[in-house]
Amino acid sequence: MARKLGVNATQRIALLKNQATNLLWYGKIETTEARAKEVASYVSKILTLAVNTYTDTVETEVTVKDAKGKETKKTLLKDGNKKLNARRKIMSMVNDVQEVKGFKESKADFKKRTEDIKYPLIEKIFDEYAPKYASRKEEKGQGGGYTAIYKLGPRKGDAAEAAIITLVD
Repeated sequence: MARKLGVNATQRIALLKNQATNLLWYGKIETTEARAKEVASYVSKILTLAVNTYTDTVETEVTVKDAKGKETKKTLLKDGNKKLNARRKIMSMVNDVQEVKGFKESKADFKKRTEDIKYPLIEKIFDEYAPKYASRKEEKGQGGGYTAIYKLGPRKGDAAEAAIITLVD
Protein backbone atom coordinates (compact mmCIF):
# COMPACT_ATOMS: atom_id res chain seq x y z
CA MET A 1 0.00 0.00 0.00
CA ALA A 2 1.34 3.41 -0.94
CA ARG A 3 2.06 5.93 1.77
CA LYS A 4 0.06 9.15 1.83
CA LEU A 5 3.00 11.19 3.21
CA GLY A 6 0.61 13.64 4.89
CA VAL A 7 -0.44 15.41 1.69
CA ASN A 8 -3.16 15.11 -0.97
CA ALA A 9 -2.66 13.21 -4.23
CA THR A 10 -1.50 16.08 -6.46
CA GLN A 11 0.97 17.32 -3.86
CA ARG A 12 2.24 13.75 -3.33
CA ILE A 13 2.86 13.29 -7.07
CA ALA A 14 4.65 16.65 -7.25
CA LEU A 15 6.74 15.73 -4.20
CA LEU A 16 7.77 12.38 -5.70
CA LYS A 17 8.62 13.98 -9.05
CA ASN A 18 10.75 16.67 -7.37
CA GLN A 19 12.60 14.28 -5.10
CA ALA A 20 13.15 11.70 -7.87
CA THR A 21 14.46 14.46 -10.15
CA ASN A 22 16.90 15.68 -7.50
CA LEU A 23 18.02 12.13 -6.67
CA LEU A 24 18.70 11.30 -10.32
CA TRP A 25 20.44 14.65 -10.95
CA TYR A 26 22.60 14.87 -7.82
CA GLY A 27 22.84 11.16 -6.88
CA LYS A 28 21.93 11.73 -3.23
CA ILE A 29 19.28 13.58 -1.20
CA GLU A 30 18.32 13.93 2.45
CA THR A 31 14.65 13.50 3.38
CA THR A 32 12.41 11.62 5.82
CA GLU A 33 12.51 7.83 5.94
CA ALA A 34 8.93 7.39 4.63
CA ARG A 35 9.57 9.71 1.69
CA ALA A 36 12.88 7.99 0.96
CA LYS A 37 11.14 4.61 0.70
CA GLU A 38 8.53 6.00 -1.71
CA VAL A 39 11.17 7.77 -3.81
CA ALA A 40 13.24 4.56 -3.97
CA SER A 41 10.29 2.70 -5.47
CA TYR A 42 9.55 5.54 -7.91
CA VAL A 43 13.18 5.83 -9.08
CA SER A 44 13.45 2.06 -9.42
CA LYS A 45 10.60 2.09 -11.95
CA ILE A 46 12.28 4.89 -13.93
CA LEU A 47 15.69 3.20 -14.03
CA THR A 48 14.25 -0.23 -14.89
CA LEU A 49 12.43 1.33 -17.84
CA ALA A 50 15.67 2.96 -19.01
CA VAL A 51 17.79 -0.18 -18.54
CA ASN A 52 15.36 -2.33 -20.51
CA THR A 53 15.15 0.03 -23.51
CA TYR A 54 18.39 2.04 -23.80
CA THR A 55 19.84 -0.15 -26.57
CA ASP A 56 16.82 0.24 -28.90
CA THR A 57 18.24 2.54 -31.60
CA VAL A 58 17.74 2.73 -35.37
CA GLU A 59 20.31 3.89 -37.93
CA THR A 60 18.96 5.86 -40.89
CA GLU A 61 20.79 7.27 -43.90
CA VAL A 62 19.91 10.79 -45.00
CA THR A 63 21.15 12.84 -47.95
CA VAL A 64 22.00 16.39 -46.96
CA LYS A 65 22.58 19.34 -49.32
CA ASP A 66 25.12 21.94 -48.26
CA ALA A 67 25.15 25.65 -49.22
CA LYS A 68 26.78 24.96 -52.62
CA GLY A 69 24.22 22.29 -53.54
CA LYS A 70 26.56 19.35 -53.00
CA GLU A 71 24.79 16.24 -51.70
CA THR A 72 26.36 14.11 -49.00
CA LYS A 73 25.07 11.02 -47.22
CA LYS A 74 24.89 11.11 -43.46
CA THR A 75 23.91 8.36 -41.03
CA LEU A 76 21.72 9.36 -38.10
CA LEU A 77 21.18 7.37 -34.93
CA LYS A 78 17.58 7.68 -33.75
CA ASP A 79 15.61 6.14 -30.90
CA GLY A 80 13.61 3.03 -31.68
CA ASN A 81 9.93 2.74 -30.79
CA LYS A 82 10.51 1.20 -27.35
CA LYS A 83 13.20 3.68 -26.35
CA LEU A 84 11.17 6.63 -27.59
CA ASN A 85 8.14 5.46 -25.61
CA ALA A 86 10.31 4.95 -22.51
CA ARG A 87 11.90 8.39 -22.95
CA ARG A 88 8.49 10.05 -23.13
CA LYS A 89 7.21 8.11 -20.13
CA ILE A 90 10.28 9.05 -18.06
CA MET A 91 9.89 12.71 -19.13
CA SER A 92 6.40 12.64 -17.62
CA MET A 93 7.74 11.10 -14.40
CA VAL A 94 10.50 13.67 -13.69
CA ASN A 95 10.87 17.43 -13.95
CA ASP A 96 13.08 19.12 -16.51
CA VAL A 97 16.46 20.17 -15.10
CA GLN A 98 18.74 22.48 -17.04
CA GLU A 99 22.52 22.28 -17.07
CA VAL A 100 24.30 24.84 -14.89
CA LYS A 101 27.35 26.82 -15.99
CA GLY A 102 30.49 25.89 -14.06
CA PHE A 103 32.11 28.32 -11.65
CA LYS A 104 35.11 29.20 -13.84
CA GLU A 105 33.60 28.02 -17.13
CA SER A 106 33.33 30.63 -19.86
CA LYS A 107 30.02 31.30 -21.59
CA ALA A 108 31.39 30.00 -24.91
CA ASP A 109 32.60 26.74 -23.31
CA PHE A 110 29.23 26.28 -21.62
CA LYS A 111 27.36 26.79 -24.91
CA LYS A 112 29.71 24.40 -26.71
CA ARG A 113 29.26 21.74 -23.99
CA THR A 114 25.46 21.99 -23.91
CA GLU A 115 24.53 22.74 -27.55
CA ASP A 116 23.40 19.18 -28.39
CA ILE A 117 21.62 18.47 -25.10
CA LYS A 118 17.96 19.44 -24.97
CA TYR A 119 16.95 17.43 -21.87
CA PRO A 120 20.05 16.92 -19.68
CA LEU A 121 18.43 14.70 -17.03
CA ILE A 122 16.91 12.33 -19.60
CA GLU A 123 20.27 12.12 -21.39
CA LYS A 124 21.98 11.38 -18.08
CA ILE A 125 19.52 8.58 -17.32
CA PHE A 126 19.93 6.92 -20.75
CA ASP A 127 23.66 7.61 -21.29
CA GLU A 128 25.09 7.14 -17.77
CA TYR A 129 22.73 5.23 -15.51
CA ALA A 130 21.18 2.75 -17.96
CA PRO A 131 24.48 1.26 -19.26
CA LYS A 132 25.94 1.21 -15.73
CA TYR A 133 22.98 -0.62 -14.22
CA ALA A 134 22.62 -2.93 -17.25
CA SER A 135 26.23 -4.11 -16.84
CA ARG A 136 25.61 -4.47 -13.10
CA LYS A 137 22.54 -6.57 -13.93
CA GLU A 138 24.67 -8.81 -16.19
CA GLU A 139 27.41 -9.24 -13.57
CA LYS A 140 25.19 -9.94 -10.57
CA GLY A 141 22.32 -11.55 -12.43
CA GLN A 142 19.74 -9.34 -10.77
CA GLY A 143 17.86 -6.19 -11.71
CA GLY A 144 16.81 -3.47 -9.31
CA GLY A 145 18.49 -2.40 -6.10
CA TYR A 146 19.40 0.96 -7.57
CA THR A 147 19.09 2.93 -4.31
CA ALA A 148 20.34 2.67 -0.75
CA ILE A 149 18.69 4.32 2.25
CA TYR A 150 20.76 5.30 5.30
CA LYS A 151 18.87 6.26 8.45
CA LEU A 152 20.10 9.33 10.33
CA GLY A 153 17.86 9.24 13.41
CA PRO A 154 15.27 11.76 14.55
CA ARG A 155 15.37 15.19 12.95
CA LYS A 156 15.72 18.23 15.18
CA GLY A 157 12.51 20.23 15.42
CA ASP A 158 9.81 17.70 14.53
CA ALA A 159 11.54 14.41 15.45
CA ALA A 160 10.76 12.85 12.06
CA GLU A 161 13.04 9.93 11.11
CA ALA A 162 15.59 11.47 8.74
CA ALA A 163 17.34 9.45 6.05
CA ILE A 164 19.74 9.85 3.14
CA ILE A 165 18.86 8.09 -0.11
CA THR A 166 21.64 7.52 -2.65
CA LEU A 167 22.02 5.83 -6.01
CA VAL A 168 24.11 2.67 -5.72
CA ASP A 169 27.33 2.49 -7.78
